[in-house]
Amino acid sequence: SFGKAFSPDKAYVDEAVKYAESKGVLLVHAAGNSGEDTDEENNFPTKKLDKGKVAGNWLEVGASAWGEGDKLAASFSNYGKKNVDLFAPGVQIYSTAPGNEYKNAQGTSMASPAAAGVAALLLSYFPNLQPDDLKDILMSSVRTFDGLMVNKPGAKGEKIDFSELSASGGIVNAYEAVKLADSRKLAQNK
Repeated sequence: SFGKAFSPDKAYVDEAVKYAESKGVLLVHAAGNSGEDTDEENNFPTKKLDKGKVAGNWLEVGASAWGEGDKLAASFSNYGKKNVDLFAPGVQIYSTAPGNEYKNAQGTSMASPAAAGVAALLLSYFPNLQPDDLKDILMSSVRTFDGLMVNKPGAKGEKIDFSELSASGGIVNAYEAVKLADSRKLAQNK
């Protein structure tokens, strides 16, 4: 749950990503809170490794807000049809805070744990899922909003189709993800 516009020692980060992949770990990363298109603007770390390779164990998460209207995309969330995989709730998330307290927080740092929680739920029922399968299930089971025009994050007054903000075009959906994983499990057992 961190990001920046530069990447000192990227080779070390890439090695850590590859190591995680070799151990069957899905990395869930917050897309960032600059309201920028990460297909155009740098936001590191990233699933793009050196020499053009892409980490198959990387899930990039943008933040959605409450409701289904034009404010569905959090105004601050980074987005990108290529570089952001899906969105998850990231506005007014009641969470723990320093000092043994609770408070509402917002950000893609709240959205990425929501997506990671769905991934953990899947792994609790389907422990043999590999990171790329897990990512595919999460992205294939999102809730979509056909033709919903939303306020474009970071751009006052500009609208964009919600489906253009991420590769999957939707919001993580625990129920549909479990159903999809279960149907694929049944298909594999035949």
